[in-house]
Amino acid sequence: MPVSLANQLQHALVDVFSDSPLITLEQNVDRALEIITRQLDCDGVFVLAAGKAPGRLKTRNLYLKPQFNTLQGTREWGLGNMPFFRNLLRHPKLLTLDSIEELPKEAQEEKRFLRQWQVRSLLVLPPLHLGDTHIAVGALQCGGEKRWQEDFVNELSHAAAMIGSAMELTRIALALLASECKYQELFQQLPLACGQLDSSNQLTMMNRIAKQTLVAADSQDLLTLVREDDKGILLDTLAVVRDGVLNQAWCEVGFLHGQELSWQKLSISRSKADKRTLVLMAEDVSERHRLASELSFHANYDALTGLPNRVHFEALLAKVLGEEQAPPVCIAFVDLDQFRVINNVSGHIAGDRLLCQVAQRLKQLVRKGDLVARLGGDEFGILMHFCNPESAKHIAERICQQLFNHEFNWENRKHGVSASIGIAQLEPLAQDIYTVMGQADAACRLAKEQGRNGWLLYDSSDPRLKRLYSEMTASVDVLGALANDKFELYFQEIRPLEATDSGMHLEILLRMYQEEGEMLSPAIFLPAAERYNLASRVDRWVIDHLLLWGNRHLELWQSLSLVSLNLSASSLEDEEFMDWLEMRLLAEPELVDKLCIEITETSVLSQLEQAHRLIELLKPLGCKLAMDDFGAGFSSFAYLKQLAVDYVKIDGQFVVNLCEDKADQAIIAAMCQLGRQMAFQTIAEFVETEAIVAKLRELGVDYAQGYAIGKPRPLLALSESPPLG
Repeated sequence: MPVSLANQLQHALVDVFSDSPLITLEQNVDRALEIITRQLDCDGVFVLAAGKAPGRLKTRNLYLKPQFNTLQGTREWGLGNMPFFRNLLRHPKLLTLDSIEELPKEAQEEKRFLRQWQVRSLLVLPPLHLGDTHIAVGALQCGGEKRWQEDFVNELSHAAAMIGSAMELTRIALALLASECKYQELFQQLPLACGQLDSSNQLTMMNRIAKQTLVAADSQDLLTLVREDDKGILLDTLAVVRDGVLNQAWCEVGFLHGQELSWQKLSISRSKADKRTLVLMAEDVSERHRLASELSFHANYDALTGLPNRVHFEALLAKVLGEEQAPPVCIAFVDLDQFRVINNVSGHIAGDRLLCQVAQRLKQLVRKGDLVARLGGDEFGILMHFCNPESAKHIAERICQQLFNHEFNWENRKHGVSASIGIAQLEPLAQDIYTVMGQADAACRLAKEQGRNGWLLYDSSDPRLKRLYSEMTASVDVLGALANDKFELYFQEIRPLEATDSGMHLEILLRMYQEEGEMLSPAIFLPAAERYNLASRVDRWVIDHLLLWGNRHLELWQSLSLVSLNLSASSLEDEEFMDWLEMRLLAEPELVDKLCIEITETSVLSQLEQAHRLIELLKPLGCKLAMDDFGAGFSSFAYLKQLAVDYVKIDGQFVVNLCEDKADQAIIAAMCQLGRQMAFQTIAEFVETEAIVAKLRELGVDYAQGYAIGKPRPLLALSESPPLG
């Protein structure tokens, strides 16, 4: 799609290099360096170029602010000839020296040279190679030390690319002027597909790469090569350049070559000789589109079985629910019986093989047009269109019989296979998909409780199903609480056992009120939120309302030592949530340094990459990170060294019987010793008695949390009666 120039610096450089004939472009490099120096607020910019001798550098251009120019000539600067900087060509990398004192011992000669020129800070970009042009662009600060920021490096890199392009274009232009034949040869050898478009959009003067890439002939209409769906955006791009709205624009379109499709990024610019003639450059981006398509597939399909995943299943179900006069639809939840036994006895590879076999068998057993999805683990979903409950029963019965007769052999072991199936009908007036999914889930659970290898249709008059379904409806209650603000923030004190904090350390908890005003246990609604992909919305509510409370009680907030809150595992892998979290925290500079984000050990073990991303987000803002439920898994210590956590919360299973259990005491002592060596502090959960408090203090635990310290209270109570001191 059409794009504009990035910023003022690029506009200025374009003006410099476009005002002169091509062969004199390099004469404006000095002027460009002056503009870069002024725009980027540094004291000088220079260009080092490869010399004729291999491995040699020479100063090609240098601009210094007048007050720092020693009048030794702007092209006679010896830095490029010194060993340390010649080595940059052999081992290219970004060199950032906030102070030249950071130069290594072997660069003493360079250090003395820079001091003579009053240089205090130095930056040299990695060498840039464009054709036969090899340059390294750098910047320096003489008036004082300068910290080179990422934005500065990016802007200088863009400018370096334009300078290098100008130098390379100049070299090419001079070669072209020497011989028209040589010009044609160089044009044909360019690695980019290049050509021209006349006023009728016919391709002319294409080089060899263009003919190969676009599979086109001279005088062929460009639009005849492009997919029908992309012709509109291509015509719009051509129009904005021809009409002078933009000097250059680009779009990505699909080119049809018989039955094959390739994707090309077309860069369109105006010809100076003829304003109706356009210069076209094409870059093959088919691989990127293929990868994007592959990522889309992985986002909607299960990598193991190739079936649609839960996200895709729910999206299709929601689409059906949104249709007017939708046909009768039933869904089924299929849960394999005793699948864990197969995993434990024959291993996970055997379990995966069975899942793939079951996936293929289910696709064969449903009707044409029905959708089979893997919802997670050993659970499958079936979306049955134009299906009444009677038909759904027959399908479920067939699946139970066929799977029961399916033989699964692995390494001379024969495993029995069976499934429990729950069926529910989608009501046309249903408010959301979670009602019917909860009903099918409840029916599946009851079928399993009744002895497995059977199916059950959800019946609201069955008290057993009604009880199970009420547990499922917690997810709906979560949606209602989010919509109607039925959540309330609570807090529980985390008390130091030895050192005295300057303020109270507390953990933020969440409570939910139902329509009748009764409080629903977090043990019910939080797992439901995780199960039905609502956890990230709940986390948003908690973080947003906590920060709003902090703003309203800023003085109280600043008096607190630390404010901890939990982040769910599903939020960690939610890209949209993580982007929102970063922007939300950046908007609260007065609050974030008091925050501590807690993530459970199990979420770290399954989402290590996302945990690293969270650390990269939190640390620059001053936020702390805690690992919750530490010790619940078997890989805890192995992962600790990979994550720079500030606090580790010891799982309650090691705390409740601490006074009697020597093993628990040894484990906690080991955790405390590890904390002292790895610079994190320990917090014990479920501290219910003063005896446990004393034992924890004896073992060296830093903090304690539990009913012996203080019961959870509404956060509103803290603001009404703030702690003393």
